[in-house]
Amino acid sequence: MPEVLPLDEARSLAERALERAGARPAMARATAEALVLAEAIGQAGHGLSRLAQYCAFLRNGRADGAAEPRVIRERGGAVLIDAAHGLAYPALLLAEAEAARRARALGVACVGITNSHHAGAMGLPVARLAGQGLVALAFTNSPAAMPVPGGRRPLLGTNPIAAAFPRAAPHPPLIVDLALSTVARGRILRAAEQGEPIPQGWALDAEGQPTTDARAALSGAMLALGGDKGAALALAVELLCVALTGAAFGFEADSFFVEEGNRPRLGQMLLAIDPGALAGEGLYLSRIEALISEMERDPAVRIPGARRARLPASLTLPDPLAASLRRLAGEG
Repeated sequence: MPEVLPLDEARSLAERALERAGARPAMARATAEALVLAEAIGQAGHGLSRLAQYCAFLRNGRADGAAEPRVIRERGGAVLIDAAHGLAYPALLLAEAEAARRARALGVACVGITNSHHAGAMGLPVARLAGQGLVALAFTNSPAAMPVPGGRRPLLGTNPIAAAFPRAAPHPPLIVDLALSTVARGRILRAAEQGEPIPQGWALDAEGQPTTDARAALSGAMLALGGDKGAALALAVELLCVALTGAAFGFEADSFFVEEGNRPRLGQMLLAIDPGALAGEGLYLSRIEALISEMERDPAVRIPGARRARLPASLTLPDPLAASLRRLAGEG
């Protein structure tokens, strides 16, 4: 039977689990909040199913639970933050704060993060910045899973991107949040576990040949959304997140789907823009509403981000996940 947990209880359990695994209180709190919010907005792949993985990384040293992020370089609107090999969420919160402060003062801000980790649902930090009236974009690289354009072996991560555009009250921001692979790796994992085939065009096998065998795909490479065009975009994200921050490339980071491995040293990039510094806030808001009005003329159109404004009061978790959450928190 599924278990229904109020959001506060789910956060408290996740926070206790992370502290028991070695995370300092601020890291545990930021991480638990991000996991529960991802679960609440329907991004379960970045939600509480990640908790056991994070706890294992803390215990085996793939993430440093004592790490405290700090600004290590800055000039004008540009800032570099060292996540110090900890879980990514405290560094992302620091990046949000720096981006918001500098964008309001200077019109635009660019904040990079180095020596970081899995960053979860990238729509969360940009949504919070949009809630402050700022246009925001976020990028992260990840362990190698996709080939470069024309390639056959995995060199690039699925490299998610997110963007958020504030709207006039009471409307929630418009939010775009997607990985650059054709599908999430979790869908291939589930197909492999259930012995089911996957559609042509999702993945290559270890020899670089197209495959419908999910198990063969797990030892090969995922394919980019939109083919070579998506792979080229993933390449651009890789360079933004690594060349500008000094972080590790995806092919230098061990998979998140194994507990043992290196500290990934991934990079994130967060951009924030004050609309008032360009066309002006009033004109910006009128232009975005003009587009959304046209979109809404088609009744089938869904405005990206609309469902995030209505968080549920509780989460309905599969019994194995709820049991794992309680066990990690020391309740069973």
